[in-house]
Amino acid sequence: MPQRASHRHQIVVSVTLIAVTGLVTGFIGCSSSKSTTEPTPEPVTDGPNWFEDVTDAWGIDFLHDAGPTGNYYTPQPMGSGAAAFDFNGDDLLDVYLLQFGGPNSKSVNRLYRQTAPGKFQDVTAGSGLDVSGHNHGVAVGDVNNDGKPDVLLTQFSGIKLFLNLGGGKFADITAESGLVNLSWGTSAAFLDYNLDGWLDLVVVNYLDYDPNRECRFTTGELDYCGPSKFPGTKSKLYRNRGPQSAPGKPPSVAFEDVSFASGIGRLVGPGLGVTPADFNGDGWPDIFIANDGEPNRLWINQKKDDAFADEAVSRGVAYSAMGKAYAGMGVAVGDVNNDGLVDLYVTHLGDQFHTLWRQGPRGQFRDKTVDAGLTGTKWRGTGFGTLMADFNNDGALDIAQVNGRVLRGGPGSDTGLGFWEPYAEKNQLFANDGTGKFRDISPANKAFCDLWNVARGLIAADFDRDGGVDLLVTAIGTRARLYKNVAPNRGHWIAIRALDPKLNREAYGAEVRVRAGGKEFVRLVNPADSYLCSGPQILHFGLGTADSIEWVQVTWIGLDGPRKETFPGGATNRVLTLKRGEGKSS
Repeated sequence: MPQRASHRHQIVVSVTLIAVTGLVTGFIGCSSSKSTTEPTPEPVTDGPNWFEDVTDAWGIDFLHDAGPTGNYYTPQPMGSGAAAFDFNGDDLLDVYLLQFGGPNSKSVNRLYRQTAPGKFQDVTAGSGLDVSGHNHGVAVGDVNNDGKPDVLLTQFSGIKLFLNLGGGKFADITAESGLVNLSWGTSAAFLDYNLDGWLDLVVVNYLDYDPNRECRFTTGELDYCGPSKFPGTKSKLYRNRGPQSAPGKPPSVAFEDVSFASGIGRLVGPGLGVTPADFNGDGWPDIFIANDGEPNRLWINQKKDDAFADEAVSRGVAYSAMGKAYAGMGVAVGDVNNDGLVDLYVTHLGDQFHTLWRQGPRGQFRDKTVDAGLTGTKWRGTGFGTLMADFNNDGALDIAQVNGRVLRGGPGSDTGLGFWEPYAEKNQLFANDGTGKFRDISPANKAFCDLWNVARGLIAADFDRDGGVDLLVTAIGTRARLYKNVAPNRGHWIAIRALDPKLNREAYGAEVRVRAGGKEFVRLVNPADSYLCSGPQILHFGLGTADSIEWVQVTWIGLDGPRKETFPGGATNRVLTLKRGEGKSS
């Protein structure tokens, strides 16, 4: 949780000085006031309205239970996430939403099946996923390669793994899988870090929390504690040893804790966000972890002996350009300027600038937040869930971000949020002009950006299969909301599903490139970004005016090393399923 620091002040820093020297000439305080977070009153200028609220119309009636309020239980404001995945194989994305009411609460996690595009049905009862608890994050992946996605939950009190049995039924196989995490787990992700064909698991842990510790706001009122009050913890890496079976029991899998051997479990840190990707271009998955108030970690895969090395400092993503270790929460990954290299965007406190690190050359990153226009936003907020997606299909990745404080002092009034009103903020939306420069279009997007909330989870997915990327938001103590993409004059698009028939599942870690209209666009098969969430495994490409694609190239990963295959192009505005071995080797 972001720390509230006192006795700090904000000094106006020349953008020129930052750009030229990158030196720290002032401090951006962690202390927030209304003057730094309250939206600037401006008339709504003409601009694209990209979303409308379809929560009721689409049948999502989820209300988040945050548990009893007033006792300032520090894990509470860190929120709960969600997953969007096709659990029953009918090519429609379903939704899984998490509760935080506690182990004895009547509030359980909810599973919604999409029965037709834009129509959801609650199928929680009897699914096996109807569990209570202090649930934080979720990761989705096929751990036994049977073609059905399985579900991993992180909780304040541990983790749980549910095997997809088919027919809308899941079985808790945590005990037999060997997965044990005694720390406070937040975000998690599946990846095949050793390229043996089995999905491994990374779990990011946060603080060594002491519930007897009492913290107060500057006014003397009780409030939640910041991360500096407790030591950080070590993240976990689990190696998937493959399927196991026992008489009379459903097939299971066995995981081995390789945290210490890998190096990931040797360093402590208050971890919140995580995303795996091949950041240095050697064909092996690496792991980025956003830490809260301490330097981020970029664990580079050493390609042998389960070993990783933290190279965040040398590769430029440990600190901001001002040399600050900001409060890292959510993580978004994407190529914002279409140069073929993926970039990183990480959300922070409202008194800090959310950071965009652009990659170039391969494996090296620079803080380009100022150049990208992301410091001159209409208002400031404490960001959590964030992602990059091409909402208007113009060929450039935009950024969406959901906000909400963790310490009281917010500008909201008459929000109807009761206890949570002092923590409420508004969400933000930034449109990419095609060169990696962004314009804040939040005022024009009232449905998504004009609602007070204490938001945490954010997922982008084309739920209704109309070619526009929609949004799912989770928020503390209130409803989860679905926003349909209604962007006018959207461009052409292509959606791609990359499958490995030998593994009988999506090709996690694959890199997919599309050439259309004389340009190339890149995406990663990686459902784990944002914050506490698992997004869709289908890749969405906006193509602008291009009404056909020239080719698609997939870089598959595996024990035989990275292998590139090229697939023929064709018409746009459709979903393509590409299978390893069916393209032309290159």
